[in-house]
Amino acid sequence: MRYRLVLLLFFLNTLAVQAGSDTVEVPLYRQYFHDKINKEQISTDKADGKQDQQFTIGSNEEVNLRMTDALYRKIDLMQEWVESNPALKSNNEKIRYLGYIENTLRLFRLYCKQKELDATTLPRLIENTELILNAQAQGASIVPFFYDMEYGIARIHAEVFFDNPQIREVQYVVYLKFCSGHPDDILRTIRPYVDAPFADSLIVVASKRNPVQLYSYAQSAASPEGALIHRNDSKNVQAIAKLSRTPNALFYFPFLDDLFSGKKSVDSLKLLVGDGKSGYDSVGYYKLLVKTEIDYFRRMSSVAKDTPIAMFGANGLREVMKDKAIRHFITPINNLHNENNLNVRMKAIDPLSAEELYYMIVLGENDIYTSSYKHSFNRMMQRIGNKPHGDSLLLRVNFDYFKKFIKMAANYNKLDTFLKTMPAESSEFLMKAFVANLDKTGNLEDATDVADSYSSINNKALLQTILNYVEQNEVQCRAVNNEKGTTIYYLLRNIFLSADSSNHIDLTAIAGIPSIYEISNSALQDDSGRIVQQVFFYGDEDGKHFYPPFLQSFNSRFWKQIPKKEWVEMHALKSKVMVFANRPLDYDANLDDSAQAHLISYLENNDMFPSVVVHRGHSYWLPGTISRMPSNAKIVVLGSCGGYKNLNQILKISPDAHIISTKEIGAGDINKPILDYLNQAMLSGRTIVWKDMWNTLGKQFARDPSKHVRESWDDYIPPYRNLGAIFIKAYNKKMESY
Repeated sequence: MRYRLVLLLFFLNTLAVQAGSDTVEVPLYRQYFHDKINKEQISTDKADGKQDQQFTIGSNEEVNLRMTDALYRKIDLMQEWVESNPALKSNNEKIRYLGYIENTLRLFRLYCKQKELDATTLPRLIENTELILNAQAQGASIVPFFYDMEYGIARIHAEVFFDNPQIREVQYVVYLKFCSGHPDDILRTIRPYVDAPFADSLIVVASKRNPVQLYSYAQSAASPEGALIHRNDSKNVQAIAKLSRTPNALFYFPFLDDLFSGKKSVDSLKLLVGDGKSGYDSVGYYKLLVKTEIDYFRRMSSVAKDTPIAMFGANGLREVMKDKAIRHFITPINNLHNENNLNVRMKAIDPLSAEELYYMIVLGENDIYTSSYKHSFNRMMQRIGNKPHGDSLLLRVNFDYFKKFIKMAANYNKLDTFLKTMPAESSEFLMKAFVANLDKTGNLEDATDVADSYSSINNKALLQTILNYVEQNEVQCRAVNNEKGTTIYYLLRNIFLSADSSNHIDLTAIAGIPSIYEISNSALQDDSGRIVQQVFFYGDEDGKHFYPPFLQSFNSRFWKQIPKKEWVEMHALKSKVMVFANRPLDYDANLDDSAQAHLISYLENNDMFPSVVVHRGHSYWLPGTISRMPSNAKIVVLGSCGGYKNLNQILKISPDAHIISTKEIGAGDINKPILDYLNQAMLSGRTIVWKDMWNTLGKQFARDPSKHVRESWDDYIPPYRNLGAIFIKAYNKKMESY
């Protein structure tokens, strides 16, 4: 009834305006400018996909009516106002005001199209336009109207009323609104405002938001931005300006807070940094990074929640600490993974304490090999003391990264070992904290880590403890109407229960995701009945070594090989299965990358879109594969570590993908049987049942004489046990329904 009443009032108003319009005579020589406004109204009307005298942006009819009223009735009234207003005496003045109205609509439509403005702002935009038009016509200041406007509207008005006498003051107000919402863009945009009264204070804000960016601009002291920085009297800004004249300055950035406070000096840090090459103490520098991280995180965890400015971002403490952990410690022990003498293999980490090993482990999640992790973990536990207490280590690092640490320990079957070093009440508290506050972070990483951990734990009592805490958190979130928390814990509970087939949990029905246990042959086919598989190889030594055996695995009784300059095609003789694998050409010359790009172009030109994607290479090549992954991929074989970041990126591109991944680098002796099994299943046309596949391959690998092969197989995760991927799928699907 309310909707009908609003609709009736709208049409009555429209009729009244139309009737009133007949009383306003528009001279022929100004009709052209009215027509331009009318065309903008029509173009805006079309923006919702249909020109029907209604501006529809959603299902809320009341909102749509307000939008339509602003677009037609209020714009028409403003046109009448221009024609009838005695304050606008000349023809040119009236044309100028009609131009204001036209440009307001044009910019609104442009910024909405560019996703820089929400269409729902139209009524507020038109209301403010009326106020500014009236004020300007009366010779009053338009500046006060800008103070309470949101940035998107203020930006349009500043562009439209560019010829107002107070436009500079208006631009100041609008720019400050921009900086408030985009503090990271201050230095990029401040040049026109370097002489504004607020410029110095904005530089201080920029120094806190992105000190590395400030450093970069300060290096060019002769530029307007550089001069502005060097003249600033803020102690922090001056410290960064001084660093811009210091060799190897980026080494000092992680310690900016301590440099500002006087706890450290550039001279004291030089003892570790040297000139960046000679005199550089890599171990001492990493140790200082860890010590600083512990101190900074303690500040962040305090009641005051004091966030150090050098903690995050490019060249921030965490980024540099991760880089040094991987470069100086993880890479050397990974490279010696075939060395049997552990004293030789693990020599690089000999100088590190338990805390320093802890950070090395968690920061190297996507890079550390399984064997490197296990030996590093053992050394970490030894260095806690003769009677190690895991909880004391976590206390010393202020529980920094502890959820990541727990997840990794679970994945590498070390969680039981770690928990047994602490009293029962401590382990209970730890697991309770591990599951808590999963809805409080800005992404799903913690929740994904919990899901991944659950799939790796064999201790039934511990599994039940985690499940109990998940259920408790779900109940608490429901009680306070916490929608995000309820969704996260509801999905985790059902995913965990589904891991035990005796619970008969149907995730497809609960979460709306496709079956995680099998995939039919028809689901892999395109509209022409073809199954297209693309294999990504890279031109390093491993790629060149494994490519020939890969090609040899395609038996000529079943496959026809067609060699091309940059790739090889395998066409099944009795079915429509095709495999395309780029050649591992020299990566130093970027030839492998070109081969992949040219192969993708060839497939697209022939309307072939891979439903099976295989990554053959180290984890550091994986971002390249992901960036070229097709949206319709149904099976993805990573052959390298998954991890939240990679899983999330893959599922954003290919939401229905069944992902096979491994905790370590993909092993050729494992990848070949996996791909052989998949290819045989596709040739036969049968449904791929993941549990059957894993049971069959498990028996095969159990008989393998190589201990390395047997251990590597244990690191591979089938789609139905990839609970992190399942959780991301389920959560994304659930969010679509809201």
